[in-house]
Amino acid sequence: MRGIELTPEHPVPDLVELGRRAEAEGFDTLFASCHYNNRDPFVVLDRVAAATDDLRLGPGVANPYESHPVSLASRVATLDEASDGRAVCGLGAGDRSTLRNLGFERDRPLRRVLEAMKVSQKLWAGERVDHDGTFRATDAGLNYADAIGAGDDDDADAISEIPVYVGAQGPHMIRMAAKHADGVLVNASHPDDFAWADERVAEGLAERPESRGGREAFDFAAYASVSVADETEDAREAARPPVAFIAAGAAPPVLDRHGIDRDVAERIGEAIESGEFSEAFELVTPAMIDAFCIAGTPDEAAEKVAGVLEYADSFVAGSPLGPDPAEAVELVAAALDEAE
Repeated sequence: MRGIELTPEHPVPDLVELGRRAEAEGFDTLFASCHYNNRDPFVVLDRVAAATDDLRLGPGVANPYESHPVSLASRVATLDEASDGRAVCGLGAGDRSTLRNLGFERDRPLRRVLEAMKVSQKLWAGERVDHDGTFRATDAGLNYADAIGAGDDDDADAISEIPVYVGAQGPHMIRMAAKHADGVLVNASHPDDFAWADERVAEGLAERPESRGGREAFDFAAYASVSVADETEDAREAARPPVAFIAAGAAPPVLDRHGIDRDVAERIGEAIESGEFSEAFELVTPAMIDAFCIAGTPDEAAEKVAGVLEYADSFVAGSPLGPDPAEAVELVAAALDEAE
């Protein structure tokens, strides 16, 4: 997979144009990030699907708290039908600080993500589901399951196996993804984090059921914040917003691995939760940018991407892409060409 992430903070027509550019530059998968304070990602994905031919599309990543997991499965299935079978489901626990704004405590995240994935797969396969776990569903089903994955060249009753990628940072979520999912989107940007994650993936794959296929059936994907520009400082400055969110949500061991002050990261999280985004972005340190974003010129980015791909199977270029997103799509593609 050569993927790219769009953050729906821009007008929808601009995002559609970025999707077109991404496909033209050789990206094969596009994820739209999911935060309530941005535009609806599924609207964006539907518009991008209509404007592209082969690009796979999906939420990156949706969480099973804001939407009931059955409703979320239906939204992904609708996207699959609308795109002629090109949907990909990115599923994760969600951003803790923004979920708290909505009154969600994100309890039992690993179990909820796993249950949401398993229930979704049953629904997509046309089954009716009774479930009583971290959420409840009684006799739930999709009345249009026979349309899922039925593209122009498919039989009308074809059933799609929509791939599920689990967004993860912590060890337990990474292991769970390797054991149960089609892939993992490891939200990191530094080779040290991927060296550590590679060990967690191996642990999960050792417990993977034979029915899920072996290592070749699993995609260990880097879901890395990337900021590329002609000038290094411009790229680093544009990286502040996503790095703030990443630092605020990073587990203490991750912060310690990179020598980042836990108290500063906590202050960033508090500022985000209070809606004081400018304050949060100003608190981002150079060490945080080094740890949590691949930022620089195309040549500098290529070197860093190559270091990540020593461990990961594939790469998704995440927000912000660069100070000028339209220009950055081409620059990021050039960096990936050099790195690969």
